Amino acid sequence: MSNSDETPPKSTLPYPPIHKDKKFVILTDWDGTITTYDSNDYMTDNLGFGKEKRRQGNLDILSGKVTFKDGFREMLESVPNKFDECKQILKDNIKLDEGFRAFYEWTKSADVPVIIVSSGMAPLIRAVLSNLVGEEDADKVEIISNDVKVNEDGRWKIQFRHPTSGYGHDKSQAILPYRELPDPPTLFFFGDGVSDLSAARHADVLFVKAAPGRESDLATYCDREGIPHILFESFEQVLPMVQAIVEGKMTKEEAIEKGKTF
Repeated sequence: MSNSDETPPKSTLPYPPIHKDKKFVILTDWDGTITTYDSNDYMTDNLGFGKEKRRQGNLDILSGKVTFKDGFREMLESVPNKFDECKQILKDNIKLDEGFRAFYEWTKSADVPVIIVSSGMAPLIRAVLSNLVGEEDADKVEIISNDVKVNEDGRWKIQFRHPTSGYGHDKSQAILPYRELPDPPTLFFFGDGVSDLSAARHADVLFVKAAPGRESDLATYCDREGIPHILFESFEQVLPMVQAIVEGKMTKEEAIEKGKTF
């Protein structure tokens, strides 16, 4: 896969302006992190070639046998349903992490930007997010993701943000511009899976979701690569820690150490 230390991959999609005046910025994966079930996994498991083949594909990505872009594209191409059908199925079945709404309300009151950085497709994320938190709040959330091309007959194909990258969407490219600022903010990143591997090394504080009964390929990767991270099951669990860092009551190093006891 492309390495973020190499020449940055060219993006086919625009980026929102970075938050140059903020002391803290939260970047978070969407599927399986803010939500309780990855929407692309849901479509593949229930409409496409099924969980067993999808899970093996994830393991092949984790081991480096295939790129994320190729494995993810194969997953999505196994889904025969038209795009509007997929959108409605996801709106009916994808749920929010029970602690995220309170977490998001706190970020608004503390003036800490929340940016969704996803390998999913923006129209599906917007549809599900609006359904879960309401259109007004959903419209305020920045989303950096892939897109989709929908044909007149409803058939669809993912449009990768970084088609020359093995990640399809190299999430590190949403983080690295902040590192170039004269006074960079503290960066939190929340993730759970193989789509988050490119971002894992670049956050100041990395939270890795590992809910009971669910695999966390990002945790496996971080353990293997020696990347410090904090495991969590729900946003309710980590809200006090993020608050403490923002309020200056805890350093990021102390947070990572405390996270070992979660």
